[in-house]
Amino acid sequence: MTKTKRMVFLCIAVAIVMVFIGPVWATDAGKINLNKATVEELIQLNGIGQKYAERIVEFREKNGPFKKTEDIMNVQGIGPKIWEKNKDRIVVE
Repeated sequence: MTKTKRMVFLCIAVAIVMVFIGPVWATDAGKINLNKATVEELIQLNGIGQKYAERIVEFREKNGPFKKTEDIMNVQGIGPKIWEKNKDRIVVE
């Protein structure tokens, strides 16, 4: 291979790796604040889909801010298993 072809191949390989690794770094970079997160942000949590994320936001709007992360289990359908999966990724500042 010529030097130019190798450089193009290397750039393409790096770009492909970044496409797949980038979202992993982004979601692990920071914690999700249950009292400020949007539905789209909440969906990033393990076991939380669109419906649960909407319920979290509705619960927060109706009952006020979460006081501790365990309070997420007061949302209908969210129990200890989902809290356990996410306890290190959520905060209530």
